[in-house]
Amino acid sequence: MFFLKKLATSLIVPPGVFILILLFLAFFIRNNKILCLIAMFSGLFLYLISIEPVKDILISPLEKSFSVTKELNADVIVILGGGSYDSGSLKEDSLNRLLEGYFLYKKTRLPIILSGGASDEKLSDSQIMAKILREIGIDNSKIIEESKSRNTLENAFNTSEICKKRGFNRIILVTSAYHMQRALKIFQKTGLSIIPYPTDYKTDKKYSVYSFLPKISSFSNSTKAIREYISLLML
Repeated sequence: MFFLKKLATSLIVPPGVFILILLFLAFFIRNNKILCLIAMFSGLFLYLISIEPVKDILISPLEKSFSVTKELNADVIVILGGGSYDSGSLKEDSLNRLLEGYFLYKKTRLPIILSGGASDEKLSDSQIMAKILREIGIDNSKIIEESKSRNTLENAFNTSEICKKRGFNRIILVTSAYHMQRALKIFQKTGLSIIPYPTDYKTDKKYSVYSFLPKISSFSNSTKAIREYISLLML
């Protein structure tokens, strides 16, 4: 009964409901072979990227590129923003990166550059992160906000400008593990010495029958992985 409840729920809410719609569409237009195949393969593709095993296949190569290092000899910690809501709260990626950066600060007492802007008039990622760090007791003199960046390329350029002005040469770069490969390639072009410090891992290879039910979280992480591969090809 519990499994049936889970199955029903996964098929009622996205992306499961869209998979069902595509399959029903394929059935009703089965006389048109081309459109039927397009609908079937679209449904199959959507199903595959929405289940945990395929999500892990996509994102695992990105996350395995780097491991957490014990080498913490640096001048500054750089935390990249990963998005925020209009309400002023951080999205999952940003929050996980900030938490890891906080633990690093507790170990090293290094200053922190928070890099992340906003696409409109709302508070930037860096402003929200800075507010949280102040509230949990980090001295304001240790916090440097960089609120202009809209993407990883601008993160790297604007951060390097701050580092040059303050005499920072060696940085600990904190970002999500799936994003680290691209971030590192871009930051290395600035001439700074980079210590990659990945966090926010998305891979979990402990599967059960429920792992094969479509989930929006798996779909979201698969999409992040696909976007990273496309962005890496464009570098």
